[in-house]
Amino acid sequence: MKRRIFIAAITLIFTLALVGCGKNAQSASDGKTIKVGANIVPHAEILEYVKPILKEKGYTLEIVRLEDSITPNTGVIEGSLDANYFQHVPYLEQFNKENGSDLVSIGAIHYEPFGIYAGRTKNLADLPDGAIVAVPNNVTNEARALLLLAQEGIITLKDGAGITATIADIATNPKNIQFKELAPEQLVAALPDVDVAVINGNYAIEGGLHVSQALAVEANDGLAAQTYGNIIATVPGKKDNEALKVLVEVLQSADVKKFIEEKYDGAVVPLK
Repeated sequence: MKRRIFIAAITLIFTLALVGCGKNAQSASDGKTIKVGANIVPHAEILEYVKPILKEKGYTLEIVRLEDSITPNTGVIEGSLDANYFQHVPYLEQFNKENGSDLVSIGAIHYEPFGIYAGRTKNLADLPDGAIVAVPNNVTNEARALLLLAQEGIITLKDGAGITATIADIATNPKNIQFKELAPEQLVAALPDVDVAVINGNYAIEGGLHVSQALAVEANDGLAAQTYGNIIATVPGKKDNEALKVLVEVLQSADVKKFIEEKYDGAVVPLK
């Protein structure tokens, strides 16, 4: 209940902020303007790249930069945004479950490999007994971090533990790892105080890290790449909206694929 009240409050604040923007609150209801909420890195950067491409096709793209993981969805639900670009399907499904919403994906665009980054310990083989490992504190991303640690043989998980795995699903922990659960955006800053941290791709980029520095990363052709692809999400009533279809088509194009590959050097991987 507290979470619902919190979300409602944020929605109200977000709505009032958009109303204050006057004509900028225009949405795709005019058929030619697309208003998309996005995290700054890499989502808003990718959207900035496609702006002129969409302009040539007769559409105006307005980007609303948002750093939290609630207002991009609440903005779409209450109509201030036409769509958002910041999340993967497991997070979307969890949000829908917790909030009674029915947001849908209309296309997967890219994948951000999770990486294990060095803090006080510079090699996974040298993790000491009782090492402190920082992981994201939300359900879907913590599971992903645990799966990567299991991939590297640091822990094992109980049979059947998958994309909803939690620390309670750890079967063996031979190094007696101590887990420090933090908000994803705090993980880079925590590196000096932990042995290693398992960090979301976008927050690693924002923190000045490169995937080439990671001690281990998820495989680009594995289950995680398909499960955790970042999507364009909207309400069911707009899933067939022509403007949004064009947006997804452009984001999945060869031109944008090349841009992503050249700009992010493996930290963001196009899915098409």
